[in-house]
Amino acid sequence: MTKARAAPTEIRDRGNRVADRQDDIRLCVSELATNALLHGVPPGREFCVKVTTDGDLLRIEVRDSGDGHPEVRSPCVHESTGRGLRLVNELADDYGVVEHTVGKTVWLAFKIPPVSEGAR
Repeated sequence: MTKARAAPTEIRDRGNRVADRQDDIRLCVSELATNALLHGVPPGREFCVKVTTDGDLLRIEVRDSGDGHPEVRSPCVHESTGRGLRLVNELADDYGVVEHTVGKTVWLAFKIPPVSEGAR
């Protein structure tokens, strides 16, 4: 989990392009990593966090080897879990799930300002 929490720090270190989205990115990475640990990783296995940028898009992927398809839930007010993907749905600009033969990748994307001419 420590490496997953470090992912937003690595993003920040790439430049100041994500400064206004830093808290949203950190929360979403934490939610996806927590979901992978609680629901997607069989005992003895790990999960992987991948961060890429392409122009004005920051994409984060969390891959695990577990079964199941994540879905947005509507928990009742007394339930203490089930809100992670709802947060991702509200905070990220886009997200989705890619199924693999073994496991899945849950990805999310944030629009970020383009690199300025002076920063290149």
